[in-house]
Amino acid sequence: MGIVKISNELHEEVRKNSTVMERSINSQAEFWLKIGRLAEQNPTLTYEEILRREMKTQNVTSVKLVNE
Repeated sequence: MGIVKISNELHEEVRKNSTVMERSINSQAEFWLKIGRLAEQNPTLTYEEILRREMKTQNVTSVKLVNE
């Protein structure tokens, strides 16, 4: 575990988003880091595709709310 220095502006965005997503500030930052890393490693995938693959990896079933 380590310390990552980020700008005050980014920290505020993490704080606001963590409130909306009901995550701790650290969990929100870790989520963004993970998704960003996966996006860089898989530039042809959309955000939704990345989430779908991560959910499948964890055996999470999703509920469709709209037709694709």
